[in-house]
Amino acid sequence: MIRKIVNIDQEKCDGCGLCVPSCAEGAIKIVNGKAQIAADNLCDGLGACLGECPQDAITIIERDADEFDEVAVEKHLHAQGAPTPTPAHAHGHGHGHGHGGCPGSRVQSFAPAQAAPAQPAGAVQSQLAQWPVQLHLVPVTAPYFKGAELLITADCVPFAYANYHQDFLAGKAVVVGCPKLDDNNAYLQKLTELFRVSGITGITVLRMEVPCCGGIVMAARQALAASGMEIPFREVTISIRGEIIER
Repeated sequence: MIRKIVNIDQEKCDGCGLCVPSCAEGAIKIVNGKAQIAADNLCDGLGACLGECPQDAITIIERDADEFDEVAVEKHLHAQGAPTPTPAHAHGHGHGHGHGGCPGSRVQSFAPAQAAPAQPAGAVQSQLAQWPVQLHLVPVTAPYFKGAELLITADCVPFAYANYHQDFLAGKAVVVGCPKLDDNNAYLQKLTELFRVSGITGITVLRMEVPCCGGIVMAARQALAASGMEIPFREVTISIRGEIIER
């Protein structure tokens, strides 16, 4: 059937992810660093995501598409563990950041965990103060970046380095990625925009010693040059045995 449906310009989209939580039906997902419609029958065509895109990549078009299916939406959200849209959502209301979409992409800032009175001596406390952390999902304009030092972490590092939270994460904003499994070109574009607009005050890239991990350092250095910003930059290398071997 010919109907109105969201269209995402893949050339303009920078993968910031701001549109994802704005969709109460969970119809938008990030694939290879770009926002895409997960399935036509999940999109109601009302365009609650339109105002969330800083790149103006989202429009409403008319084309041949499967009919919007509320039952399919309910099953889709249930599979993701997200709340089912209320009747208000179905009429185009309540699509703000506090409703629906993928809970895993919702931007949050919070204080690091405090030690519980009954916690064993020597227990390590989480120093994470934000969500999300995946580079593909973080919005470049997230408030937790402004005035913060950014820790870019290769995703194997916290498994190898036991004191990651206390020695590196404490007091910093963080993004996480894998240069071997992800698209480094998408990393380059995302980091360039993040460095340009986020207001970060320093960059630390935390990588593993394995050669493929050099991709995340290269992407960060190239992005910094492309951004035109002057931000202090350092690189720290962790061995597969969990030792700092270069900083």
